[in-house]
Amino acid sequence: MRTWIKRCGSGVACLLAAHGAMAASLTLGALPSYFSGTYGVQSTIHILYVPAYLQYRDPEWRLKLTVPYIAVSGLPKGASLSGGSVAQRGGSSQTTSASGLGDIWLAAHYTLLPEKGLMPAVVPYAKVKFGTASAANGLGTGRNDYEVGLGLNTTIGTNVFPFVHIAYRIVGSPPGQSLQNILTYNGGASIALTPRRIFTLMYAGAGSEQAGYAGPSDVIAALNFNVTRAGSGFQVYVDKGLSSGSADFGGGVGGQVVF
Repeated sequence: MRTWIKRCGSGVACLLAAHGAMAASLTLGALPSYFSGTYGVQSTIHILYVPAYLQYRDPEWRLKLTVPYIAVSGLPKGASLSGGSVAQRGGSSQTTSASGLGDIWLAAHYTLLPEKGLMPAVVPYAKVKFGTASAANGLGTGRNDYEVGLGLNTTIGTNVFPFVHIAYRIVGSPPGQSLQNILTYNGGASIALTPRRIFTLMYAGAGSEQAGYAGPSDVIAALNFNVTRAGSGFQVYVDKGLSSGSADFGGGVGGQVVF
């Protein structure tokens, strides 16, 4: 018997623990989150990001569909979000507010090599961001993004789980804009305080999609509370931005049910 950890993204490592061999599972969850900061502009932007997700997982595959609701205020006219963060900044001093469907994400992770001895698990993955958020209201760019990456996960002792992920994202540009393709990356470790209480500390960063601005850079602390052996439970996290391309602060509280 050993503990396994699964990470489920949306800007934060959602960590669920269970004992025994991993079987196929289906997870329904949501992680309402709030962010506030200038993101490199003169106004303070407030973002409410509420991703609901459906995930299938078996010993080799993890497939995840995320459908978010998003609300924003203080967004400069002409600026737009992407995946719940600021992709391009407008030049206007006037601001606007909007809400509605965000960009839908579809992700697939495959365990190419399981963890063995000193060798970490090797997990390539691919993601698609569908441009479903309203470009007219600044909730999205209206264009798809495509990302491919690689994750390395391992175990130290019986309760420490280091991880690192790096990916390349092809960014879709709206008409008249020239957004940049970027690298995204994160790394950290999860610690099983008890079999059902897991603490995670991680760093996450990326390049800037818009030339002339800093990319996001954040430190994130999360705590998961699982109430069933399968992994149903809830989580809370806080996010501190380290660059002008990030929110000054953020956080969220969510939960999931595992079938």
